[in-house]
Amino acid sequence: MTIAVLDIIDSNLQLWHGNSALQSPGYALLAGKQYQFGNDARASARLQPRNINTRFWWQLNTEALQPALGSARHTADLAHAHLLDIHQRGEAPAELILAVSGSMQREQLALLLGIIEQCPFDAVGLVNRSVVLASLHGGPGRLFHLEIQLHQALVSELSESNGIVELQRSVPLPGCGLLQLQERLVEIIAAAFIRQTRFDPRRKADTEQALYDNLPEALRQLRHQGETNIEVNGYRARINRGELLAAGQRLFDSAPEAMGVLRADDRVLLDPLAALLPGLEDQFDTAELLAPEALQQAIASHESQLVQRQQALTFVTALPCLAQPIDPDTPAPAEPPATDSLVVAGPPPTHVLLADVARPLRAEGTDLGNGLSIYHSDGQWRLADGSSKAQVNGRPADEATRLSRGDRVVQADGTEAVLIEVLP
Repeated sequence: MTIAVLDIIDSNLQLWHGNSALQSPGYALLAGKQYQFGNDARASARLQPRNINTRFWWQLNTEALQPALGSARHTADLAHAHLLDIHQRGEAPAELILAVSGSMQREQLALLLGIIEQCPFDAVGLVNRSVVLASLHGGPGRLFHLEIQLHQALVSELSESNGIVELQRSVPLPGCGLLQLQERLVEIIAAAFIRQTRFDPRRKADTEQALYDNLPEALRQLRHQGETNIEVNGYRARINRGELLAAGQRLFDSAPEAMGVLRADDRVLLDPLAALLPGLEDQFDTAELLAPEALQQAIASHESQLVQRQQALTFVTALPCLAQPIDPDTPAPAEPPATDSLVVAGPPPTHVLLADVARPLRAEGTDLGNGLSIYHSDGQWRLADGSSKAQVNGRPADEATRLSRGDRVVQADGTEAVLIEVLP
């Protein structure tokens, strides 16, 4: 029997069951006398703001719901209904391992387990999600995990000792949640629409909802290019990545303050959602972006230690480190040629991807703009940096930097180029 994994973070609850994965952010919409949850509810958040609740996971309790929302008496009723919805749409697994945020208090954990007792499935494991993710990374330094919830962000500090990764503390960052960040981003983008087209997408609920719906894809594009277009109601605005950096300033200030002075061997783990905020990865020299499937894979590796059938569940806040430690008696492998590339071996690049255009690499030089170009010398592709300060894979680059397939070259204005191979 396959044990499913439920990652409970209100900005994006995820259920993994077998080969399927389901995402359902913590939105509840009262539609008539029925509730809708997840992406369907989020799609009406600006259209029916009085019928939406996004606080039921963050403020999980049994106090009377204010304001009222249908037949739900309290946020626990909404959480129960959301769990039933996820369970039904996720092929109804019989057993679940729960990964929960460090911001969930002891009373809320007890209430969550009580809610699940009324559900048609069993919880057979309960673990802190930051501990699970940190167990994939070892090392002598401290680990910090930054997660962005709907109404706040959370910094969790972890450490490894004798092969065990353990939670040390969790610090909430008020005002740095996904909803606040989206509001600031939309405000900047709406100003760009007004400036460029004299159209204000926030004046009507349907165009404001369209702007929110287009935001995630625009942010994904801006991860790989300096500019993108957003179209709403037939109007199109050009958005520059640099213009959006101000939206995250409160988070940029609060997160380092919660972590303190970072040492050279400390690392910061970022949930995939955090990578969509322009400029966040640049705030930390040792930031590591977690893969979307990292939590599910780590729990699968720890499953025998996490499963607690026929007993009261213990909240797990320490796990063995899955990263392989370095044995000092093991001879060091031969050192590969020096490179700054993400991809050391394999075929060389043939093209450079700028925005959505792949340009062939030319030995005499391929212009990237701003005085930056790529040329071929001594069997290697190299960077000719005439005037702009560029980085390759997050590190400063110069003419000695060798380029390989998969490398990302980012200029000072945020413009990004990716070295790729185009097959015949």
